[in-house]
Amino acid sequence: MAEQNRRGRGTRVANTPQPINDYGRIPPQATDLEEAVLGALMIEKDAYSLVSEILRPQSFYEHRHQLLFTAITNLALKQQPIDLLTVKNELEREGTLDEVGGPFYITQLTSKVASAAHVEFHARIIAQKALARELITFTNGIQSKAFDETQDVDDLMQEAEGKLFEISQQNLKKDYTQINPIIEEAYKQIQFAASRTTGLSGMESGFHDLDKMTSGWQNSDLVIIAARPAMGKTAFVLSMAKNMAVNYKYPVAFFSLEMSNLQLVNRLIANTCEIESDKIRSGRLQPHEWERLDHKLNDLLGAPLYVDDTPSLSVFELRTKARRLVREHGVKIIFIDYLQLMNASGMSYGNRQEEVSTISRSLKGLAKELNIPIIALSQLNRSVENRVGDKDNNQSNKRPQLSDLRESGAIEQDADMVCFIHRPEYYKIYTDENGNDMRGIAEIIIAKHRNGAVGDIRLKFIGEYTRFQNLNDELLANVSVPKTVTFKSKLNAAPIGSDALAPPPLPDDGPVPF
Repeated sequence: MAEQNRRGRGTRVANTPQPINDYGRIPPQATDLEEAVLGALMIEKDAYSLVSEILRPQSFYEHRHQLLFTAITNLALKQQPIDLLTVKNELEREGTLDEVGGPFYITQLTSKVASAAHVEFHARIIAQKALARELITFTNGIQSKAFDETQDVDDLMQEAEGKLFEISQQNLKKDYTQINPIIEEAYKQIQFAASRTTGLSGMESGFHDLDKMTSGWQNSDLVIIAARPAMGKTAFVLSMAKNMAVNYKYPVAFFSLEMSNLQLVNRLIANTCEIESDKIRSGRLQPHEWERLDHKLNDLLGAPLYVDDTPSLSVFELRTKARRLVREHGVKIIFIDYLQLMNASGMSYGNRQEEVSTISRSLKGLAKELNIPIIALSQLNRSVENRVGDKDNNQSNKRPQLSDLRESGAIEQDADMVCFIHRPEYYKIYTDENGNDMRGIAEIIIAKHRNGAVGDIRLKFIGEYTRFQNLNDELLANVSVPKTVTFKSKLNAAPIGSDALAPPPLPDDGPVPF
């Protein structure tokens, strides 16, 4: 009985939760290396140039080391020598000499170092420790707010994304490269362009005159395509994305912040199959249109076109998704519709113009990082509508200019190329200065081209199909498909022959989805 009692008591003790000892953690630091770096900076005149791009005062863990590095940085900015005496005098001038530990501590730092041979290596370790501390502070703050039930989780996620993006941007640095490997890469690119029948060095858009002027879309370029509403911005880039993905088999990513995936694909179907958009929405197609739909959809199926319709996409989210698309699917170009709907989440700005500046700068940085072209749509301000033309032709001058870019002049500054879409017909201008008919014509105005020529090219715009095409391209709608040919869609295993041209019967309560 006593044994049973002992066992019972033992069982009860074993099931009692035991306290967990938390000994705490010391933040990542390397104070000995901080001392070595500061000492090296005061005994070697060229040492500061080796660490100036790696370290900031905040990189040092100890406060007195931060004050010392600040004094050294001030001396460097004033182009004064950096040694034990000048640093002491600078600290005296700033009133922080005693806070550092006086002349004795500064002397100790120089006596601990024999040379500055490894100062750059030591500096990089200090920078890594500082980054680790910054991430710890960031995650602790987010964790505390996550436990607070009064916090909105969506707002917290936006804040977390923004702060993490800021940290990554601060530490995103690239070292210099000797010119020889760059020359080799440039020479290979010239050889590649020479071997192509088109003579283009970049990616074809499918619009021949545009490709001749741009030599194709170039890697690492940020291209801004801007226009007023109803000019066909989305139709233009969607036509281009279809050309590249279907005709040239380039893997393409399309970020649509304005339209849903289904709306975008419906536009793509109207574009490819040359069926009016309202018929695509209603499903009321003529027999020959059902035939063309089934036939041309096979071109889209399997095309390397990846669509994302995340609303209010942040630059941080875009960067994460773009990296994955390039890594997993080999995406060669990214389209964004459109720039002003993006946000720099979690960051605080004085006004919207500063936020748009950050977004455009981040897009340019992403294009360079991934080494692919990024084409972003942008809105124009209303000044286009208010401009009045000259007295001779008595027509409004509605051609857009670089100053019309909405919300930020930084868009013009960051972009490698700025293109405008202008359709005179929209403003009831039906002829140009030479008397040419401008109905159904769109002008693509290259207003800025950092690495090439500027000028205008003309394309045909077919509004009912939301489609842009070359002036000499024929419409499939005008070319009859022989009924003797039998097609089989990947969406429908049943072949379409002469007895299967009629659409499926419509129910009484509405159209049939397809």
